[in-house]
Amino acid sequence: MNERASEAETHETQLARLILALRSQGVTDPAVLAAIERTPRDLFTPELFKERSWEDSALPIACGQTISQPFIVGLMTQALTLEPRARVLEIGTGSGYQTAVLSRLARLVYSVERYRTLKREAEARFETLGLTNVITKFGDGGQGWPEQAPFDRILVTAAAPSEPKLLLRQLKPAGVLVAPIGKGPVQRLMRYAGDGAGGFPAEVLCEVRFVPLLEGVAREL
Repeated sequence: MNERASEAETHETQLARLILALRSQGVTDPAVLAAIERTPRDLFTPELFKERSWEDSALPIACGQTISQPFIVGLMTQALTLEPRARVLEIGTGSGYQTAVLSRLARLVYSVERYRTLKREAEARFETLGLTNVITKFGDGGQGWPEQAPFDRILVTAAAPSEPKLLLRQLKPAGVLVAPIGKGPVQRLMRYAGDGAGGFPAEVLCEVRFVPLLEGVAREL
């Protein structure tokens, strides 16, 4: 077996192990698992951590941020109950990994990032993958994207201190918002599902650890 074939086999084994781990933890939606399988996480991982790309763990990226644990990506994506025609707002583009997974399940993904560096690097990855249904914006994620509202689904990839009322106002009456909520190092992953009459009952999914959702845009050296 040549070296290239050996590397491919290793990658396939690592991916299969990851998918099995996600299933065992409750990510069972076939469409979500297929989207994760089709999204090369190593493309979104810094060179220093390439060998760990297929681990079920969060990893550091630029600007003091992280690429989320695949289980959390799968869980949050599954909780959105996406439909193919959905317009999705993502708060926090980061590496673009979660964005890419969403793009394989929705019609359009609007993603807001407060770091220009991360936005630019993520856009390059989207171009490499040929993802044409992702629209990015440099801005304050806490403000959402009112010009494009209302959205069918909203996903927040940083911890809001309390219920994100401003973002909920940009959601359709029967829409779904998934976000980590809390001020401490451990937050609660919440799912807000619209009742169609203006209410958004909340459901706690699990405890998580996310970087905080900060106001404004970042100043970079």
